[in-house]
Amino acid sequence: MNTRHLLLACAVLALTAPDAPALAQVKSGVEQAAPNALSKAARDAALVAIAETVRAAYVFPEKDATIIARLEKARLDGRYDTTDAGVFAERVSEDLTAASGDHHMYMLYDPAQYAAATSAGSANASVNEAAEAAFARSLAVRDHHGLVEQKILPGNLRYLKIAAFQWVQDETGTIYDEALRFLKDGDAVVIDLRGNPGGSHPAVRYLVSHFMDGDVLEMTFLESGQTPVQSRTLEHLPAGRLRGKPLYVLIDNNTGSAAEAFAYDIQQFKLGELVGATTAGAANNNRFLPIAPGFMLSVSFGRPVHAVSQTNWDGTGVAPTVAARPEQALAVAQSLALKRLAATPGASPEAKAEYAWASIDVAAGLNPVSIPPGKLKTWAGRYGEVTISLRDGKLWMARADRPLRGLTALTVDGLFAVDGSDMLRARFTATGLETLWRGDPDPRVYPRI
Repeated sequence: MNTRHLLLACAVLALTAPDAPALAQVKSGVEQAAPNALSKAARDAALVAIAETVRAAYVFPEKDATIIARLEKARLDGRYDTTDAGVFAERVSEDLTAASGDHHMYMLYDPAQYAAATSAGSANASVNEAAEAAFARSLAVRDHHGLVEQKILPGNLRYLKIAAFQWVQDETGTIYDEALRFLKDGDAVVIDLRGNPGGSHPAVRYLVSHFMDGDVLEMTFLESGQTPVQSRTLEHLPAGRLRGKPLYVLIDNNTGSAAEAFAYDIQQFKLGELVGATTAGAANNNRFLPIAPGFMLSVSFGRPVHAVSQTNWDGTGVAPTVAARPEQALAVAQSLALKRLAATPGASPEAKAEYAWASIDVAAGLNPVSIPPGKLKTWAGRYGEVTISLRDGKLWMARADRPLRGLTALTVDGLFAVDGSDMLRARFTATGLETLWRGDPDPRVYPRI
C-alpha cells in the first residue's frame, strides 16, 4: 500500500453514529511508515499509554486484563526490544489482535498522522479534531471520496468500484449522487467492494438508502454508558431510489468493517447477491488515538446491532450468496446478471440478443478456450477480401486498408473475438468465414477461396 493509503488507514475516524465524520476499517497488509529510532523508554511509555487506553476505552472490559497481560509478557520476554518503530507497531498489533480476537485492535506507526491528531505536537495533548477533519477531507478529495471507478459493462451492466467508504459532510453525498445516477440507467448494478477495508458509516447509510424505503431502521450503535444511536435509511435522495434493479456486490477476505456493513445490509435485507469470498469479520466500531512518539492506536469502543439479525458479523464475516474466487467474482456476477436479465418477462428481442452476445465473452473469460494449433491451421487461408494467417499459435485477420487484428477463441467450434473491438466477431463455418456485428442479426459472409 502506498503512503497515501497508509495515511488513510490511520485517519482518526470511526464507524459510529450515523452523522459522525467517521472511518473504521480493518487493517489489511498495511506497510508501515519509514522506521524511526525508538528508545526503550519510549517503548515502555507507549506500552503504558496503550494499557491505559485499553482500560479506558475498549468496548469489552472483560478482555482488558488478558490484553494487558499479553503486552506485559511480551515486553518482559524481549519481544518488543527493537529500535525500529514500524517493527514495534507490527508486534504490538499482532498481540493486540491475538489477545482480543478483534480485528480493530492494532497500532500503526505514522508520525505525520500523529502530528495531525495532536495539538502542538505534545505527547499529552488532546486529539485535534479540526486538524483530523482537514486531513480526512484532503484524502477523500484526492481519492474521489472512495468512488474510484465506474464503467458500463456489456449488456448495460453498470459497475462501481468503491475503494473505501469515505465521508465528508456536505460534500461526499454529491459525489455519490453522480455515481448513483450513472448506476440508475443500467439494466443491472455491480458494486465492487473487494479490498475495501471500510470507512465511514454515513457513507454506508447513504448508499444503502438508495436500495430501500426511507426511514427504515438499519443499525443501532451501542457504546458503554452512552445512549444507543440508530441509523435509519434516508428519506430524501437527490438521485432517487434503485429498488428492484438486479444488484450484485463483490466481496473478498479483505472486505472489512464499514464495507462489511454494506454487505451485511445486502444479506439481511435481501437486496441482492453477494459474490466472492467471506469478508474479514471486523464489526466493532473503532477510533484511532495518538500514542507517543508517533503511533496511532485503533481501539474498538462500541458495536453495531443490525435491525434484522439483532447481531453483527464480528468474527464470522459476511458469507457470499454465490461463492467465487475473488479474481473471478466480477465475471461470475456478470454471468448471473446476464442470465437473469435474459429471463426477465417482457425483455425485448434486441435486449436479449445483447445479453446473449455479452454472455459469450463472459463465459470465455471464466473458462478460457484452448484450440490445438492443428485445428487453427485448418482455418488459415483466404476468404474473399479477408486473409486469415496463423502466427505463434494465434490466428490473425487482415483486410485491405484495415489494421491487422488478432483473433481470440470464444468457443471451440470456431467463434472468435476480434481483439480491440467488442462490436465485431469472426466465425468459421464449413464453407467460409462470417463476421458478426453486435446488434446486427445478419452476418457478412466471405466464402473460402
